Amino acid sequence: MITLVTGGSKCGKSRYAEKVLNLFSGEKYYIATMSPVGSDAEEIIMRHRKMREGKGYITVECQRDICNADVSEKSGVLIECMGNLCANEIFVGSNIFKPADKIVSDIRALSERVLELIIVTNEVGCDGVEYSAETLQYISQLTEINRKIAEFADNVIECVYGIPVPRKGAVIC
Repeated sequence: MITLVTGGSKCGKSRYAEKVLNLFSGEKYYIATMSPVGSDAEEIIMRHRKMREGKGYITVECQRDICNADVSEKSGVLIECMGNLCANEIFVGSNIFKPADKIVSDIRALSERVLELIIVTNEVGCDGVEYSAETLQYISQLTEINRKIAEFADNVIECVYGIPVPRKGAVIC
């Protein structure tokens, strides 16, 4: 089962994704994708680690090459988040021409190893602001990743003000 959870900033995506993962009865993994670059990132990572304490998740730090994440077969996996993963593949030591193709391929490979895959992503580029060429590449690639994953996902849920709205499949909890 693949569930893509999307929405704007601070809309309840992560909270909803964790609820879905918590319904899984087997081993639960939380794949954290944020790169620890800069003091802001380090503070966010520490805050997120503290928020996950005591929830029974096995945390795996995986900033790139998500298909190689160290998770058990037949487990439940939550990826937090596609926006970070996309940025890492584009900007952190990579010369991939089309990171969307690589990331989608990696997601498909990971989904074949696990029983439940929940992916948190972001809606970006809808604000009408003009961006640099590099940022426009990021927005384009993340949009393509979201579209392609939505095509093969069982469920696509958009969180709006904390309310899960099914766009494909059904709200799970």
